[in-house]
Amino acid sequence: MIYFLSDAHIGSLLSGDSSAHQSRITAFLDQIRHDATQIFLLGDWFDFWFEYKRTIPKGYDRMLGKLAELTDSGIEVHFFVGNHDMWTFGYLEQSIGLKVHHHEEIMTLCGKRCFLAHGDTLYTHNKKFMALLRVFKSPFNQWLFRNVLPANWGLKMAFKWSKNSREKALKYAHPYSGEDREHLVLWAKEREKTEHFDYYIFGHRHIELDLMLKTKARVIILGDCYSLFTYGKMNENGEFILDNF
Repeated sequence: MIYFLSDAHIGSLLSGDSSAHQSRITAFLDQIRHDATQIFLLGDWFDFWFEYKRTIPKGYDRMLGKLAELTDSGIEVHFFVGNHDMWTFGYLEQSIGLKVHHHEEIMTLCGKRCFLAHGDTLYTHNKKFMALLRVFKSPFNQWLFRNVLPANWGLKMAFKWSKNSREKALKYAHPYSGEDREHLVLWAKEREKTEHFDYYIFGHRHIELDLMLKTKARVIILGDCYSLFTYGKMNENGEFILDNF
């Protein structure tokens, strides 16, 4: 069985009890480890992540330990960076054993062609958001953050920024806007004109969606592991189900 989860935002200052939040998710990971062959974490797994040369953000011990347990047991865990946790420079691969993806991927899973992405980089229509992503991804800006700001200051500023971002997202939350307006659906429809996939699997939007297009491609938006606690699973025959935990 292959499992898909996204948008846990672990460590968020809005989660109330971060320890309880992590415990709920690690308990679910324990539950699925008996039949999981692969686990895909499709972005924003951490509310903020930045690796300094000798420092990583504290507060993620339960989750990092659980992910290391899974990879040590032979389960492939794929970590797709999102717009909250893109600043990983080797620690998650070398110390935790994750397979880190910095870009969208095309994979064949259980005989099905799948397009996998967090989804943030596909919002090319939103010029403001794309400009912000370019600022965050700039190697020079990352160097400044790592080497000029003291780690405590940098992390404090980043978690406050992340909190404000989540508050704004919750205040101005956009529910599913329909097949003809939902951007990730429109993006998949456009891609289908040149290349067919059985599944488009996205995170980012914090909504649950399983939509069959006219081309027989299915667009899956995974919801989140923050308020909805949803996940996807694919069996050996390539059948996909969205569910809750």
